[in-house]
Amino acid sequence: MKHARLDLARSAELLPALSGPIGVFGQIELERLHGLMDWDLRCVSSSFAVSKVLSVVGLNVGQVLGAEIEHAVVFIPRAKAEARDLIAQAVQACPNGWIIIDGQKTDGIESIAKQITRDVPNIGSYSKGHGKTIWLRSADATHLIEWRAQASENKSGFVTAPGVFSADDVDPASEMLIEHVPSNLSGQIADLGAGWGFLSHRLLERCSGIAGLHLIEDSAVALECARSNIIDEKALFYWADALSWTSSKRVDAVVMNPPFHTTRSVEPALGIGFIQAAARVLKPGGRLFMVANSHLPYEPALKQNFEKYELLARSSRFKVYCATRGSGKLI
Repeated sequence: MKHARLDLARSAELLPALSGPIGVFGQIELERLHGLMDWDLRCVSSSFAVSKVLSVVGLNVGQVLGAEIEHAVVFIPRAKAEARDLIAQAVQACPNGWIIIDGQKTDGIESIAKQITRDVPNIGSYSKGHGKTIWLRSADATHLIEWRAQASENKSGFVTAPGVFSADDVDPASEMLIEHVPSNLSGQIADLGAGWGFLSHRLLERCSGIAGLHLIEDSAVALECARSNIIDEKALFYWADALSWTSSKRVDAVVMNPPFHTTRSVEPALGIGFIQAAARVLKPGGRLFMVANSHLPYEPALKQNFEKYELLARSSRFKVYCATRGSGKLI
């Protein structure tokens, strides 16, 4: 099982005995740390929501390592470039320790393991629950430091980084959305789930009446890219969970291209949470402009949380909505 693999390998005395501070990188979930909480874990996460959960249970967590570590655990994400970068970070952070790498087959652990096995001697491995754990000595894998990645410009000239949404180029759904946002949009605007800043960048180009643009993003890495892409004093950047972010004053409009999954499975509840969050931060009469994949059933949530909504555009892949916040109490 995914959540028990490291615990099972440790219980079977397959993993090397570890002591001292241990860095934990990558796609960290409490389930995956099951049975390891007695270790001195130093978690690294750019996700605001994940960091909050880890902090609540008493784990040491930060956007970067705050101290030296002796060993490292890497939970690989689906993005290959990001996975390679995380492994490189781990090797660089503990040059004389053990590196434990864990992942699901659907996240590409097999190809990563094969690539490492070709060049690194004395690798241990354990397979269970459609995934694999491998471990190696950092000193045998110093060449993997070359896998470190840097922020760079994508095909459209925007700064992005491995692992952020739509890193290679502008997401076509966002392109479709911005075409249907009116150029006379004005006042205080919120970009929920702003990513590396495409929507906000275009809004500031097109809408001269914007007084303040609030970019809310869970990923600190993506938000740092947005800071590079948007040099405008009207832009305000928030490392926060869009589902719970609040402003001292309600905003005039919200734009968003909400995520609809955190795993490979479609999770409509995530998008519905964004719709509810948008209604909460909007002024009475404020408008939401959103894009979604055409098959996602968001209409009931729009009807429940807004006075009215209309379909502005639809293609075979996407649909764009405008919804108006009523003056009544939210359900």
